[in-house]
Amino acid sequence: MTPRKETLAEGVEIWLGDCRDVLPLIGRVDAVVTDPPYGLGDRMQGGTWAARPVFKGMPAWDQKPPSSDVLLALCDIADAAIFWGGNVFDLPRSRGWLVWSKANAVPTMADCEFAWTNLDRPAKRYDGNVGRANSGHPTEKPLELMKWCLGFVPGAGTIFDPFMGSGTTGVACVNLGRRFIGVELEPKYYDIARRRITEALRQTDIFIDKPKPIVQESLL
Repeated sequence: MTPRKETLAEGVEIWLGDCRDVLPLIGRVDAVVTDPPYGLGDRMQGGTWAARPVFKGMPAWDQKPPSSDVLLALCDIADAAIFWGGNVFDLPRSRGWLVWSKANAVPTMADCEFAWTNLDRPAKRYDGNVGRANSGHPTEKPLELMKWCLGFVPGAGTIFDPFMGSGTTGVACVNLGRRFIGVELEPKYYDIARRRITEALRQTDIFIDKPKPIVQESLL
């Protein structure tokens, strides 16, 4: 599939395609913040939450995790990297782990999730509820969690999410006035992300500056 780009607003662009094909086209970014498939679909076979229709496709979807080489390549194009599920990948040693403590987790769910980072800082914990996955993606992260993650990336640079899913990282960026580039391989999730980010752009807080134009910086 040839990647296809849409510019939703100044400083906000999304791509339909494989992030490996998009990487050479976008140059450097300031941070990669993402929640890729973990490759744990076969283990998500029961429990109270799995019975909900919205999670029906989760076991099949979570069969295609990126390789550690892809994640390391993403680190090469950015100053900062935050990868949810980083504990299941072969990544370098880190002291800057982020932990989401799920305050309302039921007994059949994990009590927490981990994000690997390349940040040279103490580990930090976020206490927050599991979301309701109302957007149609089975592993949607809560919006407030992704806003919290962005707080560890100072400045107003470009945030890149190569596994955009339903677009939560993009919505968080728009809400905070951050520039955003997102990539999604599955058309149905791409459409959801486009709708959510477009709606967020219409509802931007008047006290938050809109994202500035994205300036492409070559990797050469």
